[in-house]
Amino acid sequence: MSQQSASSGKIADPFRFAADARTLRGEVAVAKLSRLADSLVSTDGAISWSVEGSMFEGVVSGQSDPRLKLRLDGTLNLRCQRCLGGLDWVLAVETVLQPVRVGQPIPDEELEDDEVDAIEIDGELDLLGLIEDEILLALPIAPRHEQCEAPRGGNGANEESPFAALASLRGSHRAD
Repeated sequence: MSQQSASSGKIADPFRFAADARTLRGEVAVAKLSRLADSLVSTDGAISWSVEGSMFEGVVSGQSDPRLKLRLDGTLNLRCQRCLGGLDWVLAVETVLQPVRVGQPIPDEELEDDEVDAIEIDGELDLLGLIEDEILLALPIAPRHEQCEAPRGGNGANEESPFAALASLRGSHRAD
């Protein structure tokens, strides 16, 4: 199995990469993943990743199809949706992708197989973009601590809602 350097952040020919059973490994700083910024409290840390190419014998087609296995590991400091504080969330993603050339139909067996996702590729594969896409897909919809309290007012105590006074007026001026 051949191993390549991850310095470019791109795979020039993902189909050849898979056919040659190459492997790439590396780390990406969380700060470089700009689309994640709104979900994070802190952009400290890094995500470890690896991409392994292989060929898979198609059941229906009888042809060898390229596969890319992507693994992501790390910890992200997400924003809790209840208390707005930091929440360490362990990222552990393993996904298998089937590169398909632009305009080429996606094989029927891939559409039926939830274990493999087709990805249309025109030219080289941007690893940083792919890594960020897979992280965004893996994020919880509303991350929150098991137990935490809602944010408190500026003086540290729960403040009365500014609309509480209006609630008391609501029933007092009725014309019966």
